Amino acid sequence: MNALSTLALLLGTSCLSTFAQDKTPVFKAQEIDNQIQIGYGLAIADVQGDGKPDILLADKTAFVWYENPSWKKHVIAENLTAKDNVCIAARDIDGDGKCEIAVGAEWNPSDTVNSGAVFYLIPPADRTQKWEPVKLTHEPTTHRMKWVKRSPDRYDLLVVPLHGRGNKNGEGEGVKVLAYQKPADPKAEWKTELVSGDLHMTHNFDVVQYPGEPFERLRLGGKEGIEWLTPSDTDWKKVHRVKHEAGGPLKGAGEVREGKLGTSTFVASIEPMHGTDLAVYSVPATGDAAPVRTALTTTLDDGHALACADLLGLGRNQIVAGWRANANKLARVGIKMWVPDATGSAWKDYSIDDNQMACEDLAVADLDGDKKPDIIAAGRRTKNVKIYWNETP
Repeated sequence: MNALSTLALLLGTSCLSTFAQDKTPVFKAQEIDNQIQIGYGLAIADVQGDGKPDILLADKTAFVWYENPSWKKHVIAENLTAKDNVCIAARDIDGDGKCEIAVGAEWNPSDTVNSGAVFYLIPPADRTQKWEPVKLTHEPTTHRMKWVKRSPDRYDLLVVPLHGRGNKNGEGEGVKVLAYQKPADPKAEWKTELVSGDLHMTHNFDVVQYPGEPFERLRLGGKEGIEWLTPSDTDWKKVHRVKHEAGGPLKGAGEVREGKLGTSTFVASIEPMHGTDLAVYSVPATGDAAPVRTALTTTLDDGHALACADLLGLGRNQIVAGWRANANKLARVGIKMWVPDATGSAWKDYSIDDNQMACEDLAVADLDGDKKPDIIAAGRRTKNVKIYWNETP
C-alpha cells in the first residue's frame, strides 16, 4: 500500500477536524419521473434555446427530454431499433443556443458482430415534436457517446463501443473509438477518424478542457486501465497513464472522470467495470511518472455512475458516485458524495440518496441558475429520474 493510501485510511472519516471549516452537503430530492423503463443514459443541454438547461434521457425504447422548469416530458424519438436504446449526446455545437442530438441504440453487448446503431437526429421547427433520425455507420456494441471540441470551430461526435468487433470475454480485437465529423448536410456522408483502438471493454470516458486550449481532451477507461488522449491536427496522441496490470490485480476502469484539487489534477475511477472500488489517481506532471492510487471505498455494489465537480464551492472538486446493485436485488442502492480536504489526503463521504435510486447514470449541472450545481440521476430498478437540488448553505 502506498503512503497516500495509508494516510487516507488512517484519517478516513474519523478525522473531522480536517473538514471543520468545510460545508456539510445539503440536497433536496425531487422525483420528476417514476415511470421510466431503464434510464440507460443522461445528458444536460438547452434543447429549445430558452437559456435553461434541460434533462435528456436514453430510455429502453424512447429518447426523451424534460423541459426546465416544469419538467414536462417530450419524446424526441422512439422505437428506432428492435433492441434497446443505450446512450445520448446533446450539445450546442453551432452556437445557435440550441443543442444538437445524437443517439445510440440496438444494445446487445453479447453480440459483438451485428449489434449497435448510431443516429443523428434532425430537429423539427417545434422541438417538442419528434425528431428525424439519420442512421450513421457504426461499430458493434455502441455504448457511450459525447460531442467533443476538436478545434475552435469544430465539434466531433465521439462514440465508444463496449467491445471490439468479434470479441469474446473481453479478448480479441481492440475497441474502435471513432470520431464522427458532422457535414453541413447531416444526411450526407459523415467522415470518421480512429481515436483509439487498443483497449478492451471500454465502458465510459470523460471530456475535459484545460484553460487556454482550443480543444478538449479525453480520458478513456477500459480493461487495461485509463488512457489519456489529446487531439492534434492529424490524429490523437495517447498515453497510458494508468495500467492496472502493474502493482496489483487487473481490475480495469468502468467509469472515469477528471477532477481538480486546486492546481493539481486527479482522475476518479470505478473499478472494475460495474465494480466495487472507487479509486482516485493523482495525475503526474509528466507522462513518465506513475500515478498514485487511493481507494476511497471498496463497497460499491455495481458502481455505474460518476461525476467530479465543485458542488460545495470549496475551490476543489468533490466526487459523486452511484451504484445500482443490478445483480443483487436485495442490496441497498444509492448515491454518495466524497469531499476531499485541501490536499486530497483525506476524504469524507456523505449520503445523497439511500436506497431510493438504483443509479444507472448521473450528471451534474446548475439547473436553476443559483450558481450551485445540482445532481441529476436515473434509476434502473427504481425506474425513476430525480433532481437533487443543491441547498448547501
